[in-house]
Amino acid sequence: MIDPEFAAAYAIGAYSYLQRKFFGWRSDAAQECVEARRLVKRAIELDKDDPTVLARAGQVISELLGEVEEGAALVSRAIDLDPNLAFARHSAGMEHLWRGDLDAALEHFQVGLRLSPLDPRVFLHQAGIAFVHFLAGRYDEGSSWATRAVLQQSNWVGAQFILAACHAMSGRVEEARVVCARVMQLDPTLRISKIKSKYRRAQDIERVTQACRIAGIPE
Repeated sequence: MIDPEFAAAYAIGAYSYLQRKFFGWRSDAAQECVEARRLVKRAIELDKDDPTVLARAGQVISELLGEVEEGAALVSRAIDLDPNLAFARHSAGMEHLWRGDLDAALEHFQVGLRLSPLDPRVFLHQAGIAFVHFLAGRYDEGSSWATRAVLQQSNWVGAQFILAACHAMSGRVEEARVVCARVMQLDPTLRISKIKSKYRRAQDIERVTQACRIAGIPE
């Protein structure tokens, strides 16, 4: 490494392990989590006031290491320091989504889209909006946004999953199962128990579970 004290490099290194999870590329999940924790800890040690470092660290801590409250706090601080940090808005939106605060989640995703409409990762915000519509029972709108996300990034599990879930709950069962087959190809380890564990509200857990069963995701 040219600069061993460059905090952002450690944060991006840690984030690469989250990307491996997102796209189903992990070979040793436990070891990758250990390495991601080491990198993210070092990044924060080196710079506690860089919003990019804080946002990436928060995403890793929350979505890879499962320490949701700690990760959410870091992302929130990153947005306080830089409200225009578009990529942090997705993570903040997902935290609100899992808590069932759909209006706040939608606002973060929409702000992210507005801040960076040509972002190569625009599919994250599009899928986030699809998740909001799904949990609100607006399945056709959810399918529309999920389709946009899939067209942007077809090999991302999150976009394919929410498309399958929206199809399932809107009665498009055969289409849901076709999409679900793609989801399981991308991540053969995906299970209902893993998916529903992130949600806090009983009604959201029930809705997600029902959609998964209709689409054909294993328990």
